[in-house]
Amino acid sequence: MLDNCAQRVGPMKPAELQERLNECAAALREAGVRVTPQRLAIYEAVARAGGHPDVETVFGAVRRRLPTVSLDTVYRTLHLFAEVGLLGVVGQSGERTRFDTNTHPHHHFVCTCCGAMEDFEAGDYDALGLPPPAAGLGRVQSAHVELRGLCSRCAKTRGQNCR
Repeated sequence: MLDNCAQRVGPMKPAELQERLNECAAALREAGVRVTPQRLAIYEAVARAGGHPDVETVFGAVRRRLPTVSLDTVYRTLHLFAEVGLLGVVGQSGERTRFDTNTHPHHHFVCTCCGAMEDFEAGDYDALGLPPPAAGLGRVQSAHVELRGLCSRCAKTRGQNCR
């Protein structure tokens, strides 16, 4: 997994971007996956986007550089990146799947008004044990807490006027 954090202020520095692309290429090679210009362009689009972009956002960014890339290629590549540990997948069933470049343990706050998603770290949440009712359901591979409510911006500007 990459040692990075998607939450940053301002544009990504060229050296940081190159380091991430090098780490991406190394992780793909280690997983036995070919490193192609399309895959690197897709990873670059996710890294530049920061936050939690969805497939359509990444597709739009990649398409500006590679006009012949298909939505299906972007979709499959993002899921491949998730399989090899380069990205996390976030979002509930029925929502757009979003991808997370922060592969360290963390949690999410999702605004139910504007859809913004923010990462946060909380040691108390990390230390939660497996509740007894869940113990017999299967083998847990990962867990995170997702809080839902109004972000501070929407709470100030929209209040009860959310969709």
